[in-house]
Amino acid sequence: MAVDTKKCVGCNACVIACKSENQVPLHHFRDWVEEELAGEFPNLSMEIRSLRCNQCSNPACVSVCPTGASWVSDGGIVLVDKRKCIGCKACMAACPYNARYVHPKGYVDKCTFCAHRLKESLLPACVGICPTSSLVFGDLSDPASDISKALRSRKHKVIRPETGCKPNLYFLA
Repeated sequence: MAVDTKKCVGCNACVIACKSENQVPLHHFRDWVEEELAGEFPNLSMEIRSLRCNQCSNPACVSVCPTGASWVSDGGIVLVDKRKCIGCKACMAACPYNARYVHPKGYVDKCTFCAHRLKESLLPACVGICPTSSLVFGDLSDPASDISKALRSRKHKVIRPETGCKPNLYFLA
């Protein structure tokens, strides 16, 4: 997934769509919007980012899970098997993106890119609802996909690349 930081207005439609689609409990979130200010007054700039699990290629959260509840699916999405999760929070401590929370039922939960929707050939709820089309989603291994085209044509970055987790959530400049 990529977030076009020039288009995102921080409206939180993605957050609301995610909460509704995934029945995320009150006071918990699978995604959120963050603002970052840079510069000194009067020369300031602000970047708005829609954030979530970075679906890392080398996820620290998976390697520390003592029960195998955190795992990577064939499509590269990091998932949590709530039946195996014991709520120890090791994955939460390992995640450099603070992208997990403890569900009131005792298991750890996170963004799944709406894996249940992907199986139906639908976009993640956040992508489908975004009024500015600032969220770009697709298969990175497909050069014709929207995400591949966006990453080829625009400057982009990831957050905290120094972690070695190899995040797959990109921010288009």
